[in-house]
Amino acid sequence: MGSNRRYAQRVDAGIDTKILDRVSGDGPLQSLTPAELALDREPLTIDPSPSRRVRAWVRFGDTPIRVEAVACRWTAQAVGIEFEAAGKRVRCWVWQGAAEEVDARA
Repeated sequence: MGSNRRYAQRVDAGIDTKILDRVSGDGPLQSLTPAELALDREPLTIDPSPSRRVRAWVRFGDTPIRVEAVACRWTAQAVGIEFEAAGKRVRCWVWQGAAEEVDARA
């Protein structure tokens, strides 16, 4: 039997969403602390209409998961991201190295 190439990407995205929804119940979404962000000393850029897509590692409780997100703000070392989990829009800060820009053409 062959695979359904036409819908494979949509099926994969659906599975990823189900996994994220389940993992989001493992504990609170972790974010960088104010001390780690150092916003009183670091310049902050806020995107007025966020559209830069990223893949980022986040943690719900002790469970890490890679999510598709939008970068909304950033400093030299951190990125503020927004994504959907369990039907809710959530935001957190991650280290810049935990986020990778997604090619807009892909």
